[in-house]
Amino acid sequence: MIVGLAVLAGLLFAVGTHLVLQRMLSRILIGLAVLGHAANVALLASSGRAGAPPLDGVGADAAADPLPQALMLTAIVITFGVLAFLAALAYRSWALTGSDRVEDDVEDRRIAASGGEVEA
Repeated sequence: MIVGLAVLAGLLFAVGTHLVLQRMLSRILIGLAVLGHAANVALLASSGRAGAPPLDGVGADAAADPLPQALMLTAIVITFGVLAFLAALAYRSWALTGSDRVEDDVEDRRIAASGGEVEA
């Protein structure tokens, strides 16, 4: 089961990375959500097999480790915050331009054409 979760985490990371590298803000938003889920699945796979509840007081040798649960909760909160911020940016970009496509920056193209030399 843990190997299956590791394969699933790798697949989710691959799909999320592919979506983040797209030019549309909506795909980038979905890609970041998939990357957040991939991080949670990776933490679930790294936590090992299920054990006894960590705070029941019966024995420390069979108790589950509460650290992966805390890390997953933290990852969920951070992912939600980043997605909310990116959704606001995507909406603002769509409201101003009528499209969610990310355009090239003219200044970046000028610097790339000059070989990376920046004039002061």
